Amino acid sequence: QAQLVESGGGLVQAGGSLRLSCAASGRTFSRLGMGWFRQAPGKEREFVAAIKYNGGSTYYADSVKGRFTISRDNAKNIVYLLMNSLKPEDTAVYHCAATQGPLRVGATPYEYDYWGQGTQVTVSS
Repeated sequence: QAQLVESGGGLVQAGGSLRLSCAASGRTFSRLGMGWFRQAPGKEREFVAAIKYNGGSTYYADSVKGRFTISRDNAKNIVYLLMNSLKPEDTAVYHCAATQGPLRVGATPYEYDYWGQGTQVTVSS
């Protein structure tokens, strides 16, 4: 099992940056694929980015490619999402998730096994 806790959200102006962190507990972290999803009010939860268990491969939604970077530190059991050039449409609750299955761009939430409670990101225009 894995327990996930996100942090780092907040209010930022358009064009600004934030770095989200997801701290994981449990000894299996280094064997899990990790992802970030987001959910805006009235919308479905959508895939943002994912990273392979060893950090060897990363996956990004087209809407964030070139602006967001996912990374992980298996020694610290933390996964990060660095968000640059933020836009108002990036406003959402961002959730960290873990999976024992394969990773792909556009994954659905059902493909992930463990979830954090989320952290709010608000981008003002």
